[in-house]
Amino acid sequence: MILEMKVPSPGESITEVEIATWLVKDGDYVEKDQAIAEVDSDKATLELPAEASGIITLKAEEGDAVAVGQVVCHIDTAAAKPDGATAAPAVEKAPEVKKEEVKAAPVAEKTYATGTPSPAAKKILDEKNINPSDIVGTGKGGRITTEDAANAVPSMGTPTNGSRATERVKLSMLRRKVAERLVAAKNETAMLTTFNEVNMTPINIIRNQYKDEFKAKHNGVSLGYMSFFTKAVTRALQLYPDVNSMMDGDHKVAFDFADISIAVSGPKGLMVPVVRNAELLTFRGVEAEIKRLALRARDGQITVDDMTGGTFTITNGGVFGSMLSTPIINPPQSGILGMHNIIERPIAVNGKVEIHPMMYVALSYDHRIIDGRESVGFLVAVKEALENPMELLMDNNPKKALEL
Repeated sequence: MILEMKVPSPGESITEVEIATWLVKDGDYVEKDQAIAEVDSDKATLELPAEASGIITLKAEEGDAVAVGQVVCHIDTAAAKPDGATAAPAVEKAPEVKKEEVKAAPVAEKTYATGTPSPAAKKILDEKNINPSDIVGTGKGGRITTEDAANAVPSMGTPTNGSRATERVKLSMLRRKVAERLVAAKNETAMLTTFNEVNMTPINIIRNQYKDEFKAKHNGVSLGYMSFFTKAVTRALQLYPDVNSMMDGDHKVAFDFADISIAVSGPKGLMVPVVRNAELLTFRGVEAEIKRLALRARDGQITVDDMTGGTFTITNGGVFGSMLSTPIINPPQSGILGMHNIIERPIAVNGKVEIHPMMYVALSYDHRIIDGRESVGFLVAVKEALENPMELLMDNNPKKALEL
């Protein structure tokens, strides 16, 4: 029996996917539920499992855009498993690379004339301010001809023997969609960024005091900075609800919940999974959920549903060493908070200069729906909560807040 495998729907509103990589070869024997391909949608990269065991015949090429429901391969379920054969191994396919050929210059036999320009050629080289020693002559005995001189271009630097190959690799559908959305965010929103700085000393004191106990109590979940920032953001969103809203045509859509998108790095690039109802989660709940989503992104198991529906985004460029940046809004959201690296800097405290761990924070927002008062007030509220977490985030009871 020949089974036609069709592209399943990876999520609502997705009508087309792209074959990113075949993990098996034409004619391989595959087992039921074995991953046979990776497919890109405009939201995520997903694995395509075999629906039955048998010999596979591929009906689509890597890079092909295929509609949901279209046949991409046949599986001959009646075919016997070859003796001693195991499931087809994953094919490690390198991206298609088109390299420009670098043609070797003709090598002429060296004579007394090698590298010597003809009078006409010398005049052309002088006009171009090119040294004859930089030209390989193609004339008899290596003499530099008028044509050699006419085709010569001024040197852009010292010639080396290093590689000068180039490569051209097609972007994945996901990466193309990300690029499209980022350009749209810049072109279709009135994006503005406001900045502030946060003294991280109070948070560091709490983390240093409780992080070991927290990790032991909560099955290896670490007490990181993200729970403090997420709690500070959800508090600020309640104080400034316009930041937790978005444009829909001529209407403003406001939310009474905070679904916080957290930017994490995965093998396919930047992913933005969503922590649902973050305003209801404890510090342990936030850290556990971020860890779960980060592991799914790292292992390539993140789904479209995991990344759909956020109302506000937090991105942490500080883990890569960024001192300051202007994050781009994650549409259709209206705001995104950028965290950065922590640097010890001198600041004035009660009239005295002290050294403290400081972080710059940035809020990019859509000025069509969020005014300066709300944006600046929101960022100040985040700063206040982070610099006074004991009172504003923990109700002066850190052990209870951390569930210790």
